[in-house]
Formats: sequence, C-alpha cells, structure tokens
Amino acid sequence: MLLLAVDTATPAVTVALHDGTDVVAETSRVDARRHGELLLPAVHQVLAEAGLTLDAVTDLVVGVGPGPYTGLRVGLVTAATFGSVLGVPVHGLCTLDGLAYASGIEEPFVVATDARRKEVYWARYEDFRTRAGEPSVDRPADIAEQVAGVPAVGAGALLYPEVFPDARGPEHQSAAALASLAAERLAAGEAFLPPTPLYLRRPDAQVPRNYKVVTPR
Repeated sequence: MLLLAVDTATPAVTVALHDGTDVVAETSRVDARRHGELLLPAVHQVLAEAGLTLDAVTDLVVGVGPGPYTGLRVGLVTAATFGSVLGVPVHGLCTLDGLAYASGIEEPFVVATDARRKEVYWARYEDFRTRAGEPSVDRPADIAEQVAGVPAVGAGALLYPEVFPDARGPEHQSAAALASLAAERLAAGEAFLPPTPLYLRRPDAQVPRNYKVVTPR
C-alpha cells in the first residue's frame, strides 16, 4: 500500500506518503491564502523525497474539514482528480480527527480550529483516536462551560486562551497524522467519510444585495 494524504481545510497545506507501516515523506506549509499554489508542488516534493511517482499510489485520503470554503475545496478537488486519473479509492477523514490523532492525548479533550468570524470549529474526543460527537461551529464564549476543565488542541484553542486555558499542540493539521490514522483504519476495515466537504455554515463570500443587473442590448 502507498497512501497519499492531503489536507487544505486549515491554513496548513499539508501532504504525506504512508506505506502502510510508516510515513515515508511529508511536508507542511502554513499559508492561508495560497492553497492552490502550494498543494501540487507539495505532492511532487513528497513523491520525489520517497523516490516514487504518482502512479505508485494505491489509496488517497483527504481531510474533508470542517474548514473555510475555498481552501477546503482545493484539497478535495485535487484528491478527487488524482483518484479518477489513477483509478484508486479516495477516503475522507474529518480534519479535526487528524489533529486529535497527532496530539496523542489519552484522556477527554477537545480540538478547535479557527473558523474566522470569531468562531471555532470544534469537537470532543474521548482519546486521540475516538471522537465523542459531531463537529460544530460556535463562538468560543458560547461553549465555555462545555469545554471547561479539559485540554484543547489546535489553532482555535490557542486563539482563545480565556476559554481554552489548557491549550496544547499541535497547532496545525499534519497530513502525516492523517495518513497514519487512515492506515490504521484501512487495516482494521473501518469505514471512511465520503470525500465531500464538511461545511458547517454558509461560505464567507456572499452575493451583494441590491446589485445592478446589466442586460445586453
């Protein structure tokens, strides 16, 4: 097995290769505005480091979010295109699950990423492999009682220390962690999410109201 993992649901553009036993190459770059520019070069980089070509990939895994509309779509469309061209399966995983797995925390905790608009995407976990419920998007102050007294992981937690006083790393998503989690689940025969975006609210971009419609003569 050679698993190619990508995730662009957060500011991190992250790619990794996993051979079913270990991560063989990985790269991450944090840049919220250049997902489209950075993803394909990152894929080429990890393949080159491993001395492999794209046609050696047998499975793809992609972070499905939650995340902002534009960045998230870059990874999903790229994974879908590779899957179609190579004729290999594309597996979806919740982006928050990758952050949870990377934390290695073995007690109840939460993962929170920056959702903009002074909100966070977040979910509860029993341990680093087990999510306790579905992801949500909320203002941190509105969930303060629900997350009190437990560790928190992710950039969203670091942004709001008054709500997440026990914030820990990792701050950003890692495709290496996502790939390792996917490899475990594939070996166990567990189900994956469909490789479609996990949106929890409407896109930030909106059609202007009362705009003037110009019709051709």
